[in-house]
Parts: sequence; C-alpha cells; structure tokens
Amino acid sequence: MMVTSHAVVGVAVTAPLLVVAPEFAAVAALAGFAGGVAPDLDLLVGTHRKTLHFPLLGWVAAVPAVGVAALAPTAVTVAAAAFLVASAVHAGMDAFGAGEEMRPWERTTTDAVYLHPASRWLRARYWVPYDGSPRDLALTVGGALPGLLLFSGSIRLLCALAVAVAVPYTLLRKRLPPYFERIV
Repeated sequence: MMVTSHAVVGVAVTAPLLVVAPEFAAVAALAGFAGGVAPDLDLLVGTHRKTLHFPLLGWVAAVPAVGVAALAPTAVTVAAAAFLVASAVHAGMDAFGAGEEMRPWERTTTDAVYLHPASRWLRARYWVPYDGSPRDLALTVGGALPGLLLFSGSIRLLCALAVAVAVPYTLLRKRLPPYFERIV
C-alpha cells in the first residue's frame, strides 16, 4: 500500500480522542501520521517490510503504551501510544496488500510482510492489489476523511497533501517501474 494510505489511517485511528480526550487529539493525530509513515523508512535502511515492520511485535509495544497513556495521559504518553499503534496498524495492513515487488500486479512473490517471531513472511492477501491501485487510492481517500473533516490546521493539511500525492501516483504507478529500477 502507499505510504499515504498508512499515514492517513494513522490519523484516522486517533480520531476517537476528539471525543474522549480532545486536548490530546492533535498531538495524537500528528504522531499517528508519523507512526503510519515510519515503518516504510526501512526502504532506506534495510529489507522493506522486514526491518521496521512488526505486524505482531508492534502490538506488544503498542498495547502497553496505550495503557500508560490511559493511566497517565500527557502529550508525550498519548503521542507515543498513537505512534506505536499507527506503526502496528501499518505493518498489519501490508499483509492485506500485494507482495513486495517492483511490479506487484504480476504477483511474482506472495511475501507481504515479515513475521519476526515465526521467522517467516506472511502471505499477501491482495485485498489491495498493489500500491497505487485504485483500491489503494480509495483507502487513502477514505482514511483521510476523518483528518479532513474532524481536524483542522496542520492535520487537515497533511491529510489533503497525502491525497494530493496519492492521486498522481495512482495515475502513474504502472509506468514507474523502469524509473525505479534505474534508481535502485
């Protein structure tokens, strides 16, 4: 899935704080956006969907962080919890997409995301056929709605920018592999 999808879903999972703890909603949304992006930094530092993706272990960190934030709510504890939840959601979402390959619509691998405790790859489910697919764009737009409609300021702007990046990427996605191959 596109990093934009993960980023806006990171914001969307924090939206309930607007009702429960509105004083922390903005910091949580920003942290959720960052947490939604963070796992994809493994594109730069290691094996993508393995080095910084933790579909199970991410929750081992996120659940206690949510507990700490609930018991001792501060901007720091809430932001940390939102970041970790969004990161764990990101890693789990990748299992519902395609395999990690340059042309995922060709389905040359079914390796979706690495499950560290089992030392194996989770199988791609293809609910979102590939990053930049129309379904992925729909996920970005749908995931952005809470950020666009319920938040204001920088959060709304980040969600709008995510959609603005996702639209042309979706339109160009199948034409990009030759350019990516030159860079890699």
